[in-house]
Amino acid sequence: MSEERTPKACPCRGSGLTAARREEIVDACAQLYEEMPFKDITLLKIGERTSFTRTSIYNYFQTREEIFLALLEREYRAWTKELDALTEAKFSADEFPARFAELLEHRRCMLKLLSMNLYDMEAGSRLEELTAFKRTYGKSMQAVRRCLMAHTRATDGEAEEFLYAFYPFLIGLYPYAEVTEKQRRAMELAEVPYRSCTIAALTRSLVEKLILPYAKE
Repeated sequence: MSEERTPKACPCRGSGLTAARREEIVDACAQLYEEMPFKDITLLKIGERTSFTRTSIYNYFQTREEIFLALLEREYRAWTKELDALTEAKFSADEFPARFAELLEHRRCMLKLLSMNLYDMEAGSRLEELTAFKRTYGKSMQAVRRCLMAHTRATDGEAEEFLYAFYPFLIGLYPYAEVTEKQRRAMELAEVPYRSCTIAALTRSLVEKLILPYAKE
């Protein structure tokens, strides 16, 4: 459940001091997310990892969910930067699926948030914070499109189809690749077959199939 206060105006996102303080709060959130589940992370615990009190955090974020949304936005910005670098890189056409997939191997935080906590983050954030996130999300889609069209023979229409197949795939990627021992044991007891795969391997397999009609020779 969101920890909320009566809404008040927050400092401008773009000011230097505010940006630095927001980043410190997001860093603390990221550290905690590596150590404990989303549901156990509170504004109090985040405040304990920063130079702020819980009350001071409200000057920059109204809810815990807004902090997590800012973390996810930061992850998308980093991925977009990597995609842009891949777009400019020179390599053989058959290397594209593997190189593209490898980028996601380093974006585990993004994939985990996307698959497990997106609804709560969006529901618990103010419209202006959600809109800022959606802009960054949209830029990542543009970056994927540019990268695809730089390294394949995809048309605009084919690139569009790729996006609408690939982005839903991202939502289920982390839970399949990162299976707990309890989940593995349950699969065994239920006699459900499971093949262990990495994030990169799953992504590469999908991308190879999607681009087959327009891959460069």
